[in-house]
Amino acid sequence: MPIYEYRCLKCNKKQEFFQRFSDDPITTCPVCGGGMKKLVSANSFVLKGSGWYVTDYGTRKDKPVNKSDSSEPGKPDKKAEHVST
Repeated sequence: MPIYEYRCLKCNKKQEFFQRFSDDPITTCPVCGGGMKKLVSANSFVLKGSGWYVTDYGTRKDKPVNKSDSSEPGKPDKKAEHVST
């Protein structure tokens, strides 16, 4: 069940509530009876283990990448470009 964060518009107290997706939003503060506003907060969801981009496909193991080399296949090197004025 997800955790939702709310802030009271009257007493400014932040509270977290376990709610189902199908539950209606909480509209009344249980502390002072004021109106509640649902907040958007950062989650702590992290993908770990094999099969995810970071662990399996983040770097190529067959060819090392040289970040100082700015040339790409099919594109001229930026150092070789000439701009006439």
